Amino acid sequence: MLQERESPIKHRDEQANEFVIQRVFNAPRNLVWKAFSESDRLAKWWGPAGFKLIAKEFEFSPGGTCHYRMQSDDGFVMWGKFVYLQIIEPEKIVFIISFSDENGSAARAPMSTTWPLEVFNVLTLKEKDGNTRLTLKSSPMNSTEEEIRTFRSEFESMNKGFSSSFDQLEEYLSKL
Repeated sequence: MLQERESPIKHRDEQANEFVIQRVFNAPRNLVWKAFSESDRLAKWWGPAGFKLIAKEFEFSPGGTCHYRMQSDDGFVMWGKFVYLQIIEPEKIVFIISFSDENGSAARAPMSTTWPLEVFNVLTLKEKDGNTRLTLKSSPMNSTEEEIRTFRSEFESMNKGFSSSFDQLEEYLSKL
């Protein structure tokens, strides 16, 4: 079923500013989809290793949000938020992700004062022979030139971060 909302994205140089990561999971697409679309499942794997995720709000629909808190074992807390723009079950999720405060307002990233406040994401899932290929494309939106430079300079770090989250997703899926 197609659910859509107009995208407010404003790119400058889309090709140079786009981060892309792919991963193949040994799981059917419907299970990978559920891992993204259900808050209790998302909480089992999303975020940096060693952090516990708690969804404060979760409405998986166009215009809906996932506002969450992540806490490390040593007590460090980060807040984040997804705003869902388009959902085509079970193949595509378009969303904006940002760091946030505990009230859900966009906030600067704890690791960089020049990280974009909003990052536009397109996640696609393709199934073949019982495996699922996940592709995530991310780009800064409504960003300054300095924020775009920061985003581009962090591709290696983003690759490590998403790879770590996807390792946790892979482990979670293997137990189902």
